[in-house]
Amino acid sequence: MRKQGETPKRNRTEQIKFWATPEEKDLILKKMELYGTSNMGAYLRKMAIDGYVIKLELPELKEMIRLLGIANNNINQIARSLNSTGRIYETDIQEIRDRIDGLYDYARKILDSLAKIP
Repeated sequence: MRKQGETPKRNRTEQIKFWATPEEKDLILKKMELYGTSNMGAYLRKMAIDGYVIKLELPELKEMIRLLGIANNNINQIARSLNSTGRIYETDIQEIRDRIDGLYDYARKILDSLAKIP
């Protein structure tokens, strides 16, 4: 039993500090208010221990970006050709359509992957 005026022993002996912008601090305070707590230490400890960070590794997204670059190059080449010759070929248009269809496929795969995240 503790004597009167005696400081209680801490079971948490390690202090952790971090810096935040005023905007980040305001956001933390707003989230604390939403969760009904005013104890920042308890809130931050709970979030650090029980919270989670989602790291997305979506190879489909990388492939989609690559296909976007290819489609962009094709469109630029067709535009240059059209400007210089005044003609556009059906094969060029079909190639762009095929690339766009591929992009839609990858977008669907990405959305399916994101939907599986709890």
